[in-house]
Amino acid sequence: MSQIFHPSFNTLSRASIFGAVFFVAGAVLLAGAIARSAYMTDAYVVREQPVPFSHKHHVGDIGLDCRYCHTSVETGSFAGIPPTKTCMNCHSQIWQDSEMLEPVRASYRNDKPLTWTRVHDLPDYVFFDHGIHVKKGVGCSTCHGRVDQMPLMWKEKSLLMEWCVDCHRDPARYVREPSKVFDMEWAPPRDQASAGKKLVADNKIRSLTSCSTCHR
Repeated sequence: MSQIFHPSFNTLSRASIFGAVFFVAGAVLLAGAIARSAYMTDAYVVREQPVPFSHKHHVGDIGLDCRYCHTSVETGSFAGIPPTKTCMNCHSQIWQDSEMLEPVRASYRNDKPLTWTRVHDLPDYVFFDHGIHVKKGVGCSTCHGRVDQMPLMWKEKSLLMEWCVDCHRDPARYVREPSKVFDMEWAPPRDQASAGKKLVADNKIRSLTSCSTCHR
């Protein structure tokens, strides 16, 4: 019986199989890259707010401490959004006639809070406690970036689960002295590996990677 298919079909079959494998692998890698991209995570995207509040001006230039506005960041799971009265502590005396700040004055007059747009907004099925992270030495800039250099606020980190778990697996790479948590200019020392391990031991930091840690 004569051969039905030409011998070149063997080569085509092998090439098709290997090509399909590489195509599927490439598609998976591409999907992963897209899922981690700023397009999907909204990293570096500036959200429109009722007032263009500048952390660069208030934190970087004036030197306001994070805790002046985010009053519950050391004790609560939520860092807290300042009430309008906090803004008016200063702006009842300076920039009283600024058109840009009229929404703030209107909020204070009408006793109606400003509706801020959440920048770092975790899904409802994720539990995060600011207080314990601050207590253990996780700095503001570690998660939020250099907010003292942001004219308008954006999300600098992806906040994907793999990003959180990376720190939970090896917290020694990220922790600092609790007294330096609010220091925006802090940078990891050259001996961060050994210094971090000591902080982990001294502050009794556990490597929590169980699902129930965040998904409760």
